[in-house]
Amino acid sequence: MKTPPRLHTARLAPAALALLLGGLLALPATARDRDDDDERGRDHRREHPREHDRRARIACEALSGRSIGGATLGTAAVVAETATLAAHCKVPGLIAPQLNFELRLPLRWNQKLHYGGGGGYNGAIPPASAPALNAGYAQVSSDSGHQGNVLDASFALNDPLAAQMFGSLSVPTVMGAAAEIVRLHYGTRAKRQYFEGCSNGGREALMTVQRYPTLFDGVIARAPAYNWVGLMGAFNRTAKALAAPGGAMTPGKTATLANAVLGACDALDGIADGVVSNAQACRFDPATLRCPGGADSGDSCLSDAQLASVASWTQPASFGGGVYTNPGWALTGNENVNGAWNAWVTGAAPLQYLFSDTTVKHYLARDPTANSLLYDFDSDPGALFALAALNDATNANIVPFLGAGGKLILWHGGNDSALTAKATTEYHARVVQAVGGRANADQFVRYYVAPGVNHCAGGPGADSADLLTALDLWVTRHRAPGTLTARQLDPATGNTVLSRPLCVHPGYPQYRGSGDPALAASYRCATP
Repeated sequence: MKTPPRLHTARLAPAALALLLGGLLALPATARDRDDDDERGRDHRREHPREHDRRARIACEALSGRSIGGATLGTAAVVAETATLAAHCKVPGLIAPQLNFELRLPLRWNQKLHYGGGGGYNGAIPPASAPALNAGYAQVSSDSGHQGNVLDASFALNDPLAAQMFGSLSVPTVMGAAAEIVRLHYGTRAKRQYFEGCSNGGREALMTVQRYPTLFDGVIARAPAYNWVGLMGAFNRTAKALAAPGGAMTPGKTATLANAVLGACDALDGIADGVVSNAQACRFDPATLRCPGGADSGDSCLSDAQLASVASWTQPASFGGGVYTNPGWALTGNENVNGAWNAWVTGAAPLQYLFSDTTVKHYLARDPTANSLLYDFDSDPGALFALAALNDATNANIVPFLGAGGKLILWHGGNDSALTAKATTEYHARVVQAVGGRANADQFVRYYVAPGVNHCAGGPGADSADLLTALDLWVTRHRAPGTLTARQLDPATGNTVLSRPLCVHPGYPQYRGSGDPALAASYRCATP
């Protein structure tokens, strides 16, 4: 177990209370989650479930109003089991002045702790991670030290502590308190501690790996927004291209572009199924869609101004003399699906523009009235440096994490229109180089790309995979993950609609030539 940094002075309950109320609650969920030496779990299973639950409620209520690990706790209460979420003790907490968190303590604990990352500019506590809580993990997440909208960076303008908490301090600070609360409640410390996050949560994941390498035993970084400066600069550049005369893309033009990419590249994975899985073999040139003479002549072609918008989105961007970069997005053939370009790039209020706008206003220009479409992203090198120092998690030399025995899973959706999978591929390559080659890297890092999957979830691809179990087995059983199974689930029923192999990068799912195209068994992982 990784011991969290002692960021706060803990004021603990009397030992007798901990023994009476805490020690009776560590009931493992399954044999898979139990360490080999877990004699405690075998003893606890002899207790009648009703008696166990009664004691759990007493222990939960006893946390209300306590000061533990530097945190002041609110009213703790047991949340009854639902069709989708296991019964648990919900514990709200505050670490002064304004770092709010929520700890969910399952009635049947697997003796492990899971931290769920946030998204965007945070500002609110994410809901409980159902997969983690249902598997028996104690589960915690926070608002990262301020309250507000995920699209609003105004907290950073005049509150340096809030900016630092968002950037890198909130996770270790909350972990210092969460670990003590878990110890008090269950009468023993968590045997394993994991972090999992997507988007900004993925950035938080890599930030902990780089700056706090002993904090977690394992980390899952999905679609990590780790290159904050380069990313926001690329957002800003594309927003300017789309706002230029004639640069806007209509839904019809987006569909024309997407269909052309599918026509050129869809079958490169052995089957035309609406998803370009062999993305590295796709060589589509948008210039083939140029309108006659470059002038806009309808949705069946792209004008020169629109081709410039596509080029801004696909080509590498660099700022600060090349210090801060973003590699650009691949054309996938799914730009026109819901949640892709219409949400992030071309809509009435695209999210890429909104994120870059609030970043320019509150971090760079430091003027809420600034017009981000007129702002020169390279105009203030000092502001870029300050933003990077706060929010960038670009350090690929994660040898201390490796040395501490940590395991890292990287994941990215292939149709992510928010954050390019190319950036995660680039980061993985730099990690491989920093640790001395692929053989060394494979001892502690795995990287997966899920074709056809939007930002964090959604899209026509298989977006659901049990990365947490894969990570846990790697940490506790030394079973390094290989090919996993990804599924697309019906949101109404939870039934599997389609499945695909989730291949270790650079592998991709290739159709075998026969079998049900909706089933993972009909595919193999191939190397480009």
